[in-house]
Amino acid sequence: MIDGDDNELIVRLRDLSLVELDALLAGAVGEVAAALLADHAAEIEDALGAARARAGELGRLVAVGDPLIGLDAGAAVRARDGGRDGADRVIKRLAARAAAARGLARLDDAVATLYPRLVDLDRRRASLGL
Repeated sequence: MIDGDDNELIVRLRDLSLVELDALLAGAVGEVAAALLADHAAEIEDALGAARARAGELGRLVAVGDPLIGLDAGAAVRARDGGRDGADRVIKRLAARAAAARGLARLDDAVATLYPRLVDLDRRRASLGL
């Protein structure tokens, strides 16, 4: 299940992607500009690192086993004891996998917006010799 922490992380990623470097550096020169760029880069790297860790967790939830493995068992096995318990387990596993996949997609969308900002920031830092 996707939790509030995922929403907080996605908001953080999206907020960071809205920062314009020119606006951040307005009026800053020399060491002040360098410090602002370094701090902003560290914040982006931290957020992307958290996203990477969470994406790994969600990816493992998506990849865990085949919920429809019961198809290989045959009708008699699936219908054992009325079959309802087995069907409920499959439904729960499919729902958990779907929720993880949706969460991973939302996270990937937010990361895809922010990562190019980090690359731009790195280019800016390199051009300033930082």
